[in-house]
Amino acid sequence: MDRGTFFGCILGVGLIVFAIILGGWDNLFLFWNIPAMLIVFGGAIASVMIAFPLKTVFKLPVYLRKSFIHEELHPQNMINQIVALAETARRNGLLALEYHLEEFNDSFLSEGVQMIVDGLPSESVEKILNAEINAMNIRHKLGRSLIANYGKFTPAFGMIGTLVGLVLMFAHLNPETIGTGMAVAILTTLYGAVVSYLLLLPIAEKLAILNDSEIQWREMILTGILAIQAGEHPRVIRMKLQTYLVPDERPKEDYSAKNDFAETEINSKIDEKNAA
Repeated sequence: MDRGTFFGCILGVGLIVFAIILGGWDNLFLFWNIPAMLIVFGGAIASVMIAFPLKTVFKLPVYLRKSFIHEELHPQNMINQIVALAETARRNGLLALEYHLEEFNDSFLSEGVQMIVDGLPSESVEKILNAEINAMNIRHKLGRSLIANYGKFTPAFGMIGTLVGLVLMFAHLNPETIGTGMAVAILTTLYGAVVSYLLLLPIAEKLAILNDSEIQWREMILTGILAIQAGEHPRVIRMKLQTYLVPDERPKEDYSAKNDFAETEINSKIDEKNAA
């Protein structure tokens, strides 16, 4: 559960309701109008059905749910897992990674490791996994666009509902009921504005942020997979993958260990040169 999305919605709706009932509980019933809801929500749904494929519109609840409930990513844990795989590959070879495939909770990592175990060239691995990242990005953008446009349509239909209410009010003009009629007419504008600017548009922005995070997550995994396939040292791989973390999330480097690593690499190259 995304606590920010959940508590944000609760706080926004709660403050509006609290402001209404400050003038008395009876005021709350003045803001309940079923015809106004039908115009705003029904009209906006009709518009997105025109703008998007029907199968995409039916996924609207799925996209809304994702903004509230989604898997939390732990980049440092993934980095540790990839480094452990690199150590295994360095000791026992790439084929040894096949015995760890069942341990992966991430399908993208599992797919990438399976490809390098099967002996695919690094160019093919990179091309396939990048294509999968792009396809995921397109799917997510479609869902975000659906919700964002729904949020743009609701204020418009709120205004349409207000105009309809004003026409009906003036058609049956009565000085004694003009205040009530005007209030009902304006309710559609209120519904459209609240649903759009409090719920739908912020949710669309949250989905955009989640999409960017997942893209970066998969690019990090791809970098690690290609580094393992290239036979890079596990410590180099760790340093490379930690560049995907913001500075505050990066663990403090052990500089003495880093110097030892550099010295070991230099000595190893010297020994290889002498042996040649």
